[in-house]
Amino acid sequence: MSLRPLARVTSRPRPRPSSKRVHLFSAASARPRFLNTVPRCHSPTCDCADTPEMPEGLPIDYEGKLNGLISSYAEQVLVCTGRNDWSSRIEEDNSGDNLAADLKELIGRGGIYSDPFHNISVLNSSFPSSLSRRPEIQTTSAYLLPSFKYVPFLPRVSFDSVQALVKGYLLPEKLHPMNDGLPQIHKDRLLRKEAYQHMLHGVRDVDDVLVLICGHGGRDMRCGVMGPVLQAEFERQLPQAGVEVLHDPLIDESVSAPALSGTGGEQTRTARVGLISHIGGHKFAGNIIIYLPPAFKNNAGNPHPLAGHGVWYGRIEPKHVEGAIQETIIKGNIVTDHFRGAIKQNGEILRL
Repeated sequence: MSLRPLARVTSRPRPRPSSKRVHLFSAASARPRFLNTVPRCHSPTCDCADTPEMPEGLPIDYEGKLNGLISSYAEQVLVCTGRNDWSSRIEEDNSGDNLAADLKELIGRGGIYSDPFHNISVLNSSFPSSLSRRPEIQTTSAYLLPSFKYVPFLPRVSFDSVQALVKGYLLPEKLHPMNDGLPQIHKDRLLRKEAYQHMLHGVRDVDDVLVLICGHGGRDMRCGVMGPVLQAEFERQLPQAGVEVLHDPLIDESVSAPALSGTGGEQTRTARVGLISHIGGHKFAGNIIIYLPPAFKNNAGNPHPLAGHGVWYGRIEPKHVEGAIQETIIKGNIVTDHFRGAIKQNGEILRL
């Protein structure tokens, strides 16, 4: 595999594309959603990393259609592994002793809670898990998106917490009409039970912007090469746009008096940037998902146009990072040239 060194390039700024309002159609209905769009990312106004050379025989597809190439899912479970890469099949990591494997056993094909009309996507991420006050008990953390929930402590010593996660948060509150013909006992098993939520300690809303970058080199080296470069570029560019990048575990119970969210003066906008496992479309690397929390505000302190959305982009290179931050995270615009689709907090899939 031949790789070019990551040089720094300076680009001359060009006129920035103006935004316009277009229809985005929901996969669940023909009702259009109006969102602001721009045709492309503007050229970077500062130095950015060069686009790395792809491995021989694994080119990037610059011609294929991107719009609509988004997985149909009701929820993504983002497992916090603290690692940057994984086996091609993430459930095979650590000889199968991992949260992704446990979840897929329950909700994957053939699982007792499997529902083909309510797809749950299980991904690994490089985010660290929260630290419990009882370090002798190994726990794993997980994000639930687009519900924008964070589950800090899932003990690995018990399968009960995994079942509580599935029954209390991942199963649907209402079944798809295609399940009407099932026996009632089967329907009851596939429905969410709120009582199970109380079995999981410390679940909270997500307040940070999440920038998720496919970096699954164990699956395809295009993402393995591009992912870390994009991660570094987002972490460098976000603070310049007024968004603080966080790296530490979200919760550290070993700290005697942790600061409460929203206290300590003016609240700053924060983000976490992480690598994730396979989301499809290796040939369109770099593939990213930007989740903007429901309470996210714009520069004027008003509700952000894309608050509560997850926006999928493909063919993102380092030179596009500044534009993606400015247009999508700061201004709330969809960049149509890279747009694969979006998901709303209620699970609606949006396409141009």
